[in-house]
Amino acid sequence: MTTPQKPAGPQADGKAPGPQPAGKIAGSQEAAARRGPGGVGRFAGAQGAEKSMDFKGSSRRLLGLLRPERAALTGMIALGVLSVGCAVIGPKILGRATDLIFAGVVGHNITSQQVLDKILAGGGKQADLLRSLHFTPGQSIDFGAIGSVLLWVLGIYVASAVFGIIQGRLAARVINRTVNRLRADVDAKLSRLPLSYFDKQARGEVLSRVTNDIDNVGQSMGQTMGQVVNSLLTIVGVLAMMFWISWLLALIALISVPLSVVVAARVGKRAQPQFVAQWKTTGKLNAHIEEMYTGHSLVKVFGRQKESAQTFREENEALFASSFKAQFISGIIQPAMMFIGNLNYVLVAVVGGLRVASGALSIGDVQAFIQYSRQFSQPLTQVASMANLVQSGVASAERVFELLDAPEQSPEPQHPERPAELRGLVAFEDVAFRYDPAKPLISDLSLKVEPGQTVAIVGPTGAGKTTLVNLLMRFYDVSGGRITLDDVDIAAMSREELRSGIGMVLQDTWLFGGTIAENIAYGSSGATREQVVEAARAAHVDRFVRTLPEGYDTVIDDEGTGVSAGEKQLITIARAFLSQPSILVLDEATSSVDTRTEVLIQRAMARLRTGRTSFVIAHRLSTIRDADVILVMEDGAIVEQGSHDELIAAEGAYARLYQAQFAQAVAEMD
Repeated sequence: MTTPQKPAGPQADGKAPGPQPAGKIAGSQEAAARRGPGGVGRFAGAQGAEKSMDFKGSSRRLLGLLRPERAALTGMIALGVLSVGCAVIGPKILGRATDLIFAGVVGHNITSQQVLDKILAGGGKQADLLRSLHFTPGQSIDFGAIGSVLLWVLGIYVASAVFGIIQGRLAARVINRTVNRLRADVDAKLSRLPLSYFDKQARGEVLSRVTNDIDNVGQSMGQTMGQVVNSLLTIVGVLAMMFWISWLLALIALISVPLSVVVAARVGKRAQPQFVAQWKTTGKLNAHIEEMYTGHSLVKVFGRQKESAQTFREENEALFASSFKAQFISGIIQPAMMFIGNLNYVLVAVVGGLRVASGALSIGDVQAFIQYSRQFSQPLTQVASMANLVQSGVASAERVFELLDAPEQSPEPQHPERPAELRGLVAFEDVAFRYDPAKPLISDLSLKVEPGQTVAIVGPTGAGKTTLVNLLMRFYDVSGGRITLDDVDIAAMSREELRSGIGMVLQDTWLFGGTIAENIAYGSSGATREQVVEAARAAHVDRFVRTLPEGYDTVIDDEGTGVSAGEKQLITIARAFLSQPSILVLDEATSSVDTRTEVLIQRAMARLRTGRTSFVIAHRLSTIRDADVILVMEDGAIVEQGSHDELIAAEGAYARLYQAQFAQAVAEMD
């Protein structure tokens, strides 16, 4: 099968888009017509996406993507426990060093009698203070013991860092594998979506979901997942140590938790709609920019630069407003949490000092507790400050999930059938079809095409000519009746099997970034250079390729820069020659070539059609005079059929079309 060309969406003439590789899907011409030159309007699909954010459901589904990484996640959490455990126990051990230093300072140059005298002079208050100190009168600071404590702390913190590094590497692998699977799922989904989906979506909007939103999901998970795990583990570990040291101080420290949760929840609830609007507006802006880039010549021709720039400013301002609100509102969380943490610090310091004075705690324990209170508030602040990243990532994830949940084309049959021999016998049996359920386009159409016949389809705009071919290709499924290929219902065949024997050339050409030889060989795997050159000669591509500096190795981009519109069409025709299909579909395949080249191509196509069933859609009736059967369509129905001479003699719709074109040609010559 030849390369699918860039599709034209369903419009007034019944045309529907042909197939398109992922990432090359174009929006409908109908939508483009509504937007007018310059595309300053809005896509219906983009507007229809306006709905509230299901934060909880999308969050759960996003976490569900991590299920295949359960083993790695378990290892990551285990390493987090070890890393956080080492970090949490450090302050307690450092508190022991503080006690040793203080005990040495108190015990230096003091005798037991002096201690007793001080106790008697101060009543019981100093006794309470000294009771918490383990010191020996007359003994100075024990640097050996302090050194041992510091070595233990150093070893513990080194172990914590090592465990943290390994955990970070494991988290990076988990996240990148998850995003890799998500990209693969989206790519596979694009190939299963019906063309009607792309008719309702701007191309830039789809590309924004596939690129920007998935990137944002990966970045959000990368910046939050490991930190969230460690923060939660730190909160649990620190809380346990705080209760171990002093349950009273621990309860005081916990006063800040409900307040922090309320602040984070209130602010987060206000920020989430803004993140949804931010990424939705990003998709709209990308769609507008993509349209303006691909259609910049048309914009200039129709003088729509000001309108285009105005639309850009409006979308850009909307993106600025939503992004600013999202970042500002979510940014309030961190300073609010720091303020609450500072209040908590003051309470702990005051009550802790009183507990030391009463002898209930040592100075080292209070020092450790103050460090724990800081460590306790810090992960809370971190979790709260990551709320904007989480909300942004979930908003993007929901947009990706909307794409993944879009209705797919009808499934392939479980046991696909295939013709015993592909001869090209095509039959339409009482076929009915409609793009809009309320507007029937084709009703009770019956047609039989014998193998090797050339069938030309003509008619006014909106008659359903291209729709007839798209139904044969199963770009759309019939609403009623059936289409058979060599007596096998095409609905019972796999799409790949059906399309592999059909070559299609549309008037809207499509090329990809690569050499001319690669573009010709696209869809014909294993084609040799000689076969490529032979097909190029048959399609009259060889004559202009030889004039290029690099010949067949000349690189062109996806817009076909460097070759004219007619030369692009010749390249796509060469694809059809190379694929050697059993059924050939030509939809205005010579609309972009000059008259002399058209005559040469018509001769070449006559050779190509020999022995093959061919469907030719044409507006210039002079190009299909030699067709075996000419079908005249009006309003989705075949109103006349026969050879050129028969239809002219019938003096019906075909004769009127032919005479109108002939009269126009005479007028142009005059």
